[in-house]
Amino acid sequence: MKVVINRCFGGFSISKEAAELMAEMGCERAKKELQETKDSEQFYGYGIVEGMPDGYDRTSKYLVAAVEKLGNKASGKLANLKVVEIPDDVEYEIDDYDGSESIHEKHRIWG
Repeated sequence: MKVVINRCFGGFSISKEAAELMAEMGCERAKKELQETKDSEQFYGYGIVEGMPDGYDRTSKYLVAAVEKLGNKASGKLANLKVVEIPDDVEYEIDDYDGSESIHEKHRIWG
């Protein structure tokens, strides 16, 4: 499975160019985010739009394709997006330290 994470301090965001490519491919979240920001000078690229508050699915075929096709141009202002491939059967979580992310296999914790 392919997962998109941010590999620098700052935080996850996509570029407007990535959102436009994703919208062309049929991503409703990207279409809605572009529509909501069309009159603004700022494009934040978080995917958090009215009626869709959770942000981009990091395994979305649209997001993965945009990052693979555009490379660094897919990254938002304070981001460095990378596609990481992990085994399909692994339950994972994305860990974040000041915006820099890594993928960890989920495990049990008591105490």
